[in-house]
Amino acid sequence: MAERKGAVTLRGNAFTLVGNEIKAGEKAPDVELLDNDLKPTQISDFKGKVVVISAVPSLDTPTCDMETRRFNTEAAKLSEDVVILTVSTDLPFAQKRWCGAAGVDKVKTLSDHREAGFGQAYGVLIKELRLLARSIFIVDKNGVVQYVQHVKELSQEPDYSAVIAAAKKLLG
Repeated sequence: MAERKGAVTLRGNAFTLVGNEIKAGEKAPDVELLDNDLKPTQISDFKGKVVVISAVPSLDTPTCDMETRRFNTEAAKLSEDVVILTVSTDLPFAQKRWCGAAGVDKVKTLSDHREAGFGQAYGVLIKELRLLARSIFIVDKNGVVQYVQHVKELSQEPDYSAVIAAAKKLLG
């Protein structure tokens, strides 16, 4: 499996990402994740919609908290043809608790805790921490990745405006 040393940092400390880097134009890897009720969910379950996948290290960190709340607000303004998923290695129970406490009801949280299959397939698994690197993938209605944004410094937020603009563009 490919490794990209120094691909991301956390407060200046470099970390290695495991997995092949996904690029726009590639078919979205179809991996199994768990929803908040422990139900297996696949990326392909959302085919026919524009899917914004927000990979985050942990919902229990300030930046991931802010990011997921922001995407929840943005999701309320978007067409029903857009689904926003937040994927982390947090346990489904923790994700469910966090969503309830944060009032997040428009973003669907999915857990990659079992096998880190999403992290490896999308090339965002942090080897040293077994967490996901902060990244955004937008998948079109046909299951093709059309937009990728990697946030080099994990403590920083993504460019929300660029993500929302890219999602809206795919609606046509």
